[in-house]
Amino acid sequence: MKQQEMKFRTWGGRRAGAGRKPRGEKAGVVHRRRPALAARFPVHVTLRMEREVWSLRSRRSYRVIEKAFRGGRDRFGFRLNEYSVQGNHIHLIAEATDGAALARGIKGLSIRIALGLNRLMSRKGRVIADRWHQHILRTPSEVKRALAYVLNNFRKHPAQKGKRLTTAFLDRFSSAIAGAPIVRARTWLLHQAQLR
Repeated sequence: MKQQEMKFRTWGGRRAGAGRKPRGEKAGVVHRRRPALAARFPVHVTLRMEREVWSLRSRRSYRVIEKAFRGGRDRFGFRLNEYSVQGNHIHLIAEATDGAALARGIKGLSIRIALGLNRLMSRKGRVIADRWHQHILRTPSEVKRALAYVLNNFRKHPAQKGKRLTTAFLDRFSSAIAGAPIVRARTWLLHQAQLR
């Protein structure tokens, strides 16, 4: 009797060209396990929209987004603390009790935004382009930089075109304006950064 050689299937596993292919011209957020989130750390989240979605920096689009924020700003252990709405993406600074609470909160906000914008544009289909990007803010300086980046994000776009905004300029499509649909920070890191 001759022993047969053991052969393994060749698909699956890590190899060149494996994995989900990027949608469109840009690769999206990689499908890796997200890092564990402790309740004491705030998170910077970015939601990017599909190309067909109208500019988010119009009054009609912003009204939809603001309504979504009001409905989902404090749910499932997720709290929306700061935001900035750009033409094709949204920056959020949020707190969550853990990674699952963050995922539920972002999913809830995404669904509210998608349904509202699709209704506004009289269309069906995907609104959020890809998985949301997150960056856990672990140090006071990281939180301070993230707050400055989110709340002053609109300043960099005119600056790229050679225009300058006054220091008193407040972006009306951000949480810098009075009455923005946000909740107060509970984490020490974010609370201290907002006091400065």
